[in-house]
Amino acid sequence: MKKFTEVKNLIAGLEADADKFYNKANSAAGTRVRKGMQDLKNLAQAIRLEIQESKNKEAKK
Repeated sequence: MKKFTEVKNLIAGLEADADKFYNKANSAAGTRVRKGMQDLKNLAQAIRLEIQESKNKEAKK
């Protein structure tokens, strides 16, 4: 659950930069959003693996 909370915090933190990029054409903010999205992708993959491991452990019981 800790990693899921990290996802929510990451998205919340990117909101201001996304607004700056899309509404104010701030290209530096776009770079920060892209980096954040890459971090989000990696975090999501880690969550997927964690869930799969947990499911596999339950199946072995």
